[in-house]
Amino acid sequence: MIQALPEGVRVRLLHSVYGDPRAAAELVALLSDRQSAGLDPLPTEPASLAPQLLRALRAEIRSLPDDTRLLLLLAAADQYPVATHAFSRAVTAARLDTRPLERAETAGVAHFGTGGVVFRDTWTRIAAYESGSPADRRDVHRLLARVLHGDGESPRRSWHRGAGALGPSARLVAELRGAADKARRTGQPALARALLERAATLCPDPAERSRLVTRAATDAWQAGDGDRARRLVADGTADDALSGLFALRSGNATEAFDALLGAVAHRARTGGRNDSPDGEGAPGDFPDGEGTPSDSSDGEGRRSDSREGEGAPGDCRDAEGTPSDSSDGEGTLSDSPDAQGTPSDSSDEEGAPRDSSGGTPGDSSDGDVTSRDRRAFFDPAAHLLARATEAAVYTGDLRRCREAARVAERLGVASPGTLGGLAAAFEGRYEDARDLLQAAAGRCGPGGDPTLLVHAGIAALMLGDHTRAATATLRAAASARARGATGVQAQAMEFRAYADFWTGRPQAGRAAATEALHQAYATGQDNGACHLQAALAMFAAITGDADVCRERAAAARSYALARGLGLPAALAQWALAFLDLTDGRFAGAAARLRALAGFGPGHGHRAIRHLATPHYVEAAVRTGDTRIARAAHADYHRWATVVRSPDDLALSARCRALLAPGEDAVEHYRTALALHARGTRDFERARTELLFGSALRRLRHRTEARDRLHSALEAFDHFGAPHCAARARAELRALGAPAAPTHSADPATRLTAQQLLVARMVAEGATNREIAARLALSPRTIDHHLRGVFTRLGIRSRIDLVRLIAGSEVP
Repeated sequence: MIQALPEGVRVRLLHSVYGDPRAAAELVALLSDRQSAGLDPLPTEPASLAPQLLRALRAEIRSLPDDTRLLLLLAAADQYPVATHAFSRAVTAARLDTRPLERAETAGVAHFGTGGVVFRDTWTRIAAYESGSPADRRDVHRLLARVLHGDGESPRRSWHRGAGALGPSARLVAELRGAADKARRTGQPALARALLERAATLCPDPAERSRLVTRAATDAWQAGDGDRARRLVADGTADDALSGLFALRSGNATEAFDALLGAVAHRARTGGRNDSPDGEGAPGDFPDGEGTPSDSSDGEGRRSDSREGEGAPGDCRDAEGTPSDSSDGEGTLSDSPDAQGTPSDSSDEEGAPRDSSGGTPGDSSDGDVTSRDRRAFFDPAAHLLARATEAAVYTGDLRRCREAARVAERLGVASPGTLGGLAAAFEGRYEDARDLLQAAAGRCGPGGDPTLLVHAGIAALMLGDHTRAATATLRAAASARARGATGVQAQAMEFRAYADFWTGRPQAGRAAATEALHQAYATGQDNGACHLQAALAMFAAITGDADVCRERAAAARSYALARGLGLPAALAQWALAFLDLTDGRFAGAAARLRALAGFGPGHGHRAIRHLATPHYVEAAVRTGDTRIARAAHADYHRWATVVRSPDDLALSARCRALLAPGEDAVEHYRTALALHARGTRDFERARTELLFGSALRRLRHRTEARDRLHSALEAFDHFGAPHCAARARAELRALGAPAAPTHSADPATRLTAQQLLVARMVAEGATNREIAARLALSPRTIDHHLRGVFTRLGIRSRIDLVRLIAGSEVP
């Protein structure tokens, strides 16, 4: 039955039951029709996920002796639902005998090792916890709270204090809320969510309880628990920002834009303040989980300022005892003498987590981003405006970017560069668009805000700078991972796929997109999954896997059209068109690509019009209908000239060559290849060589045609694009040349003059930078020439090149 579920529901279901096939089979039968279709969130509480399995496991636990069950309960409370790694210290503090655990090991329930108690599986651990009485649970939580006093352990201590409380307590609510703030700032949104849910349970004020639940929903979403987030938000305070975020990632993109723009207006009017008495930012203010920025914090990420009446993190310092209410410290286990126990093993909880750059999420190492830029971005209204921009990008209706830019100007909200750039591009103000997008793309330093980095990647893609786009999106994923913002990692990889695609890395790109697809589904981001489905269709189009391409494209388009997602719908259409083009179905390709010039929710995407134009011109020339293609190329050339992207200029020159008659095309092709040498779209360079070789064959320039076609063939074989390689072989056969190049013993006969010069210098031991300095070229250009040398000579390393040059007659 589980295989009949939609892919996203299936992945989330298996994730929710910890991959247990028994629980999965039980849960499938319990789902409603709307849950099975992915319209309603799945259950989140164990008793609702697999009640029969849990009942059987509880009975097994209860058959064990009381002292064994007590130790299992203590171990389970230490691991579920919040892992605190304090079992050994609690056993020492309470002077408990661990020998009764031997009965659990004999029964196959759990075993005791140096790292603590290891349960048979997750469901057995849950059963061990839920089989305890409420009084026993409170006792073990209080004991664990008493021994958690190491650096960075205060949020987990607060969790156990809250779990050990008898009833409502305003003081504990304040402590838990402060602990959640600290956990959020140190990249632990899942812990923040658990703390706030417990605070809501203990809160005596209904209005405050609702706000806590809403904040918990935001943290759950950032931690990747989409089903829990959607369930929590139904019980919380209505919040346009949170509703807009959910719609952006799993609902209707047009509705997401409207909700987020409404939230921008609300935050701008209220100065970013929430209506809650504690003065805390609204739940949707920082949806990436980065927390409110602070320039001064102590080693554990505490803010130096404390807010009145909310039990700020500074009220429960690790070095001091925690405030105690009448319910704390009572019960059977806590009568034992206190002991310090062993130092905590959870050293990863000290301070803020670091990303690969060594910076902390809250530091100021944002690369090119100035302090003013950061302050503007971290303004709640500006952050929400960035999300509204994403919604406009997903819809494909870039008129909405212009609408959002006007709203931002009227309200005095700082606009992200991507918003202004897209709005300017839509209006034909290409110079303004270039300047704004370049400013946004430059903000891709390590350790920055994930959303800012994703926007830098989008801007770089618009400018044709795929190296910077890859850097920005990878840093966005790393920054999100450091902050515990699981959901943003998948979003960053959506846009990384474009860079992999254009730079001719279909195998690596497909692997990364497949992993991101699973993550998007697991975190409830079905819109992101749809985008990744379209990206996988693009990779399949390159590799010639027609069945996979059509399957992925159909899945993406059917979902996208129902939710107003113009971007994935357009990408799926592009993939099908590219497949048609490379397979020689030129009329079909032209029809599909022509449609991409339109825009509107769910039907196309104005932003990728420039990506589709070179292929549309190629298809149109093949069909003989070039009237619209010439107009499309004129606009494309204007954009390429303004942004000065070597790749876009190369493709524009290729378009000129395709549209030019006879011999006039040759110089345009040469110009295109010279520009390709400065760019990064190696796959498109190979396609230009294929088209050039074909044109040369028709013009009877046989020698150069053979060289160009052999170069294209080798590149396609390297990229794993067999259908493109088949076209190159067909051209070679028409030329009367063998399908494989004939390797002369002399490299000079197989290399261009520039390649031969670079090869000589490499053989002499020069580095790429040294060669670049001697030839007054960039290192990237030298790297491109060297790759061409390797391809033409059929070698893979500099050592091979040295041997080949040494054994030849090269003067």
